[in-house]
Amino acid sequence: MSITIAVPTALRQFTGGQSRVEVEATTAGEALDQLTAEYSELRRHLYSDQNTLRSFVNVYVNDEDIRHQSGPDTPLKQGDTLMIVPSIAGGSTTEAEVVAALPALSNEEIARYSRHLIMPEVGLKGQQRLKAASVLMIGTGGLGAPLGMYLAAAGVGRLGIVDFDVVDASNLQRQIIHGTKDIGRRKIDSARDRLSDINPHIDIETHETRLSSDNALALIRNYDIVVDGTDNFPTRYLVNDACVLSGKPNVYGSIFRFEGQASVFWAERGACYRCLYPEPPPPGLVPSCAEGGVLGVLPGIVGAIQANETIKIILGAPDTLVNRLLLFDAWQMKFRELKLRKDPNCPVCGEHATIKELIDYEEFCGLSPNQQPEPPKLIEITASELKRRLDRGDDIQVIDVREPHEYEIARLPGTTLIPLGQVVARMNEIDPARETIMHCKGGVRSAKAIEALQQAGFAGNLVNLKGGITAWSNEVDPSVPKY
Repeated sequence: MSITIAVPTALRQFTGGQSRVEVEATTAGEALDQLTAEYSELRRHLYSDQNTLRSFVNVYVNDEDIRHQSGPDTPLKQGDTLMIVPSIAGGSTTEAEVVAALPALSNEEIARYSRHLIMPEVGLKGQQRLKAASVLMIGTGGLGAPLGMYLAAAGVGRLGIVDFDVVDASNLQRQIIHGTKDIGRRKIDSARDRLSDINPHIDIETHETRLSSDNALALIRNYDIVVDGTDNFPTRYLVNDACVLSGKPNVYGSIFRFEGQASVFWAERGACYRCLYPEPPPPGLVPSCAEGGVLGVLPGIVGAIQANETIKIILGAPDTLVNRLLLFDAWQMKFRELKLRKDPNCPVCGEHATIKELIDYEEFCGLSPNQQPEPPKLIEITASELKRRLDRGDDIQVIDVREPHEYEIARLPGTTLIPLGQVVARMNEIDPARETIMHCKGGVRSAKAIEALQQAGFAGNLVNLKGGITAWSNEVDPSVPKY
């Protein structure tokens, strides 16, 4: 019978760009086998060496996780949709607190929040709850920018901001809390000024620090709600575990290219992030926004959803995203909702939890040097050295493993374009008798390409351009655009 498999953006490079693939199958496992038989490069991203689905890859039949059905043996019927949902490299007001004295609103605040006050779902008491509430925002980037602006405008009385980065020109395409004049400034300073301008009636607390296992619990305990605007897996798991241990709701959002996810992880009422993704993907498997890009308006949409859920929690609304995962595709302008369930075996929120304190999240995510197996030997060359060798006429072939649309933005002279997802299938186009320099934007994808070619048995000499085309622009030719 005909089954549709929905392929997420991060994996479409392995399906020739296809977002939907039709297969003939009677079970979920059979459908995935058909998919990976047609697109062999995809299999290692979905399955471990033991031929089991990776723990950071969830598979849904319609809106139900197969882990809560019959796993790979989950039966399919004509017209079903199988969705692959991989992880994509943020105490609230209780009824008892509501009874306590709420802060009064000044006449200026009543005028400011008048469109809230005339809504029965908010009203005077609801606006007072917003004023009494405190929210900790982790990050002031793509998600944190719209999130903070809407929470400030809504009148959330105390906003905490955690960030340690500075504003870069490449941020401005999506991080609307910052402006051109802020390039080079600390993000927390830029964000504080913007939020204070939006609403001078709120308190803004800045924490210029990297969230860590040493400071997370101390920071989080002083706020009612935590909103996760992070862009890396160690911090995402750290935020989740700290919220579970502190009993605080975690309003989650993540983005990649033109797809986003949002949920509310609240262990006291349902699933946490670990229930959805028990383990992170291996380092480098999921590209970051810096590598894969992100549509500028997407974090605005997902960040606004996070702000909406935060406000609903404060107001005591019944229908938050607890136990629901909202998927959004900005390119197709489609929303989809999937059910989440608390995992009784979850190590942090399950019935017999084993995680009682915060751990080393870099190590947990495989980023600790002491935890890593010895990586394959990687020979690198600097951009300056490559230029000297090309100028003296050395017999070198340069392979660009970026995507075609990146090649149009900027390129090195005389290079051959073979995108990373095609490099093994097209390795016959690379002359093993010549020294080969592999490059991408920053050196990460080209290193992956070298590893993939070596595993496929390519016999030639492969060298990675350290820093990629960005280093070439910095060290050799400033006329080559940086993106």
